[in-house]
Amino acid sequence: MKELEGLGVALATPFTPEGEPDLVALARLVTHCIDGGVDYLVVMGTTGEAATLDKGEKEQVISTVIDTNKGRLPLVLGIGGNNTRTLVQEFQNTDLQEFTAILTVSPYYNKPTQDGIFKHYQALAKVATKPIVIYNVPSRTGSNVLPETILKLAFSCPNICGVKEASGDLGQIKEILDGKPSSFAVISGDDATALDTVLLGGQGVISVLGQGFPELFAEMIQSGSEGETQKARELETSLKEGMDLIFEEGNPSGIKALLHRLEVCSLEVRLPLVQATVGLQSKINRYVDQLIPSNS
Repeated sequence: MKELEGLGVALATPFTPEGEPDLVALARLVTHCIDGGVDYLVVMGTTGEAATLDKGEKEQVISTVIDTNKGRLPLVLGIGGNNTRTLVQEFQNTDLQEFTAILTVSPYYNKPTQDGIFKHYQALAKVATKPIVIYNVPSRTGSNVLPETILKLAFSCPNICGVKEASGDLGQIKEILDGKPSSFAVISGDDATALDTVLLGGQGVISVLGQGFPELFAEMIQSGSEGETQKARELETSLKEGMDLIFEEGNPSGIKALLHRLEVCSLEVRLPLVQATVGLQSKINRYVDQLIPSNS
């Protein structure tokens, strides 16, 4: 999947003060990412608060991203769940014409065995009309998709094209990289492991912070891909505090606080999430003003 190389970002869904999707701010965010050098956009991921959007709101968000993007960047759609049968139906009934791939999270809450995870993805692969990217995020799902399961899927299901690996375990990432088919994409799912994943031979990252500072994050990933390790590490050092701050009180509360400082969108999130505290907002504001002095 050459279309998914480099910097992808998991788009946040801005809200109005009344708590409705702010489609004007969303278009502004998409434009900010495109102008900043992002390589592709991920819609309806965790950062987009897909779990608390209803069907109509999801359609509004998706349409806004498509209309604003105007075919400039590849788009990836998040479709996930823990009911395999329902998810198969959703795959079959969703219009995927504008999307390059589907990002689908490992089943959460049920805590399936590795065989159950394998059969879940196998069932999705049978009906998917676009390539699938596995999303492994054990901190949210309660179960880890082990390297042997990912590799088994990579070799047995041709339309499973990659994995967004958010285990945070570089040993696990290396094991997948060492054993995968040449065409299978290994993408970091953590900002903190993005550069290390690239330096190990990974394809890039699906980032949260990258939508705040697309130019810097894209330059870091590109430098790492081109073997300019010292430059890449220097950029990583400048971004490290931001990576830590935006996850201090959970995602996407932190990134929305940062985007608010950049005048891209509001602080609003939906319950059960709450806005970043005043203390965290102050730390984020100071960080942004140090990194981009003209914003202060």
